[in-house]
Amino acid sequence: MFYYIYIGQNRTTIDHLQQMTNGMFIVVSEAAKAPKILDGIRERYSTTILYEKTSAEADAPAITRLHQRFPRVYITLVTDKITPEERPLYIKAGVQNTLPPETSEESIRQMCDYLKKREANKLQEFKESRSRDDIFHLPLWKRLFDLFFASLALIVLSPLLIITALAIRLESKGNIIYKSKRVGTNYNIFDFLKFRSMYTDADKRLRELSSLNQYQTEEPEQPAAEETKDLIGDDTDISISDNLIISDDFVLAEQDFLKQKEKKKKNAFVKIENDPRVTRVGRIIRKYSIDELPQLINVLKGDMSIIGNRPLPLYEAELLTSDDAIDRFMGPAGLTGLWQVEKRGDSGRMSADERKQLDIKYAKEFSFALDMKILLKTFTAFIQKENV
Repeated sequence: MFYYIYIGQNRTTIDHLQQMTNGMFIVVSEAAKAPKILDGIRERYSTTILYEKTSAEADAPAITRLHQRFPRVYITLVTDKITPEERPLYIKAGVQNTLPPETSEESIRQMCDYLKKREANKLQEFKESRSRDDIFHLPLWKRLFDLFFASLALIVLSPLLIITALAIRLESKGNIIYKSKRVGTNYNIFDFLKFRSMYTDADKRLRELSSLNQYQTEEPEQPAAEETKDLIGDDTDISISDNLIISDDFVLAEQDFLKQKEKKKKNAFVKIENDPRVTRVGRIIRKYSIDELPQLINVLKGDMSIIGNRPLPLYEAELLTSDDAIDRFMGPAGLTGLWQVEKRGDSGRMSADERKQLDIKYAKEFSFALDMKILLKTFTAFIQKENV
């Protein structure tokens, strides 16, 4: 998922690009207002700035300040014309691409594909730069347990897997299995498997939600993504768009979110019963975590273990390459891990740093006894799980 921060005021261009971008689209009228938004989301989501061209003399200083403060954020100049004299000014300021105001959806997709490849290449370069001594090797006992448990689970659950696959295919067209790139042990990138719980045109269907809230171009005091994550949990995909907090299975008006945060009430999120992106089968398999079962195949392939640190999306892993975060990837990647069960009932309110520290703790201290403890707590939590 990409965030597009559009800086400018041309309503025609804004409306067109919002339709073309299959991601979250946030609009600010001037560059000075963008840092507040970027500070809230850039640590969690791939972000690109779409900067509406006015004049090189006015744009260059503002773009330079943004580029210096957020050097990893990709900056695209939205313009249908740029002169040879202006080009070096924009390049020096930090512009990395140009996009016409009436660009096509295909051009947006190509840009997103390029950014994904760039993130993957950065991770690969970082991985290759590290010494062989830094490579983690999975203990034999853990690999044997993974093979035994995953094989047994697939055999026992095979009727459920077959029924789920048939239900997904009967309800909607598209692949039964959804793949996304994730980063696991030793920064290895692999295809993370899940049962598809959305329609294949889920991003386009998301636009149907715009009728729930009036479109606005000025971004109000939005809650930062990190703060939202602290309340709803790190393993939930959330987005902020058009004054809504949007997750894979709920939509929460920002005003309501702020009220709930102020009162610190648990399980008080307002759900939209007819989210157009999620299938009926998808709601059921998400409720009972059935959509995660294909990851047992990842375990058999050696991409993951049963117990370990959850694999991260490329954009998030690319940010965790500093010395204080490397240890997180020097341990097993897994279906469930320490932070998911460490503070059961309160885990959704952990900060991102608390979760990272628990991941590092597990990577350094994991053992057969700890794995069995986590597995038992995971089963207990699943049995007690409610549809909240």
